[in-house]
Amino acid sequence: MTQQVRIKKLHPDAVIPTYGTPFAAGADLYACMDSSVTIEPGQTQFIHTGLSVEIPVGFAGLVYARSGLACKKGIAPANKVGVIDADYRGEIMVALHNHSSEAVTIESCERIAQLVITPFLTAQFEETDELGDTERGEGGFGSTGRK
Repeated sequence: MTQQVRIKKLHPDAVIPTYGTPFAAGADLYACMDSSVTIEPGQTQFIHTGLSVEIPVGFAGLVYARSGLACKKGIAPANKVGVIDADYRGEIMVALHNHSSEAVTIESCERIAQLVITPFLTAQFEETDELGDTERGEGGFGSTGRK
């Protein structure tokens, strides 16, 4: 399934997102900065991409960590998953947090996160006094693994 998504370069050096393989779900987002940015341990920095995007109505852009950056360097989005709504037209920026014990430097044109474009449903919430019963009921936080 493919969907055309309009994207605008806000900076001449911005890199259009790319898919690493034909079956990749996420397109790599690249840093676009005039100079490198060092993220100290426990700190968060906003990293520019130099891009804005027109997410189609009925879809959302979800910004996830790149597994290599997260596992090898301890760098991942501070909010875990960023959400780009269909009506947002500002620059895509990624708040990267350093979970490691060492400073990490992000260079311009480095892959910093991945963007997944996905459809979603808008719920029409209906207040009620009762919910339907299930076998699981109110069991949560590991309850399905207990016997």
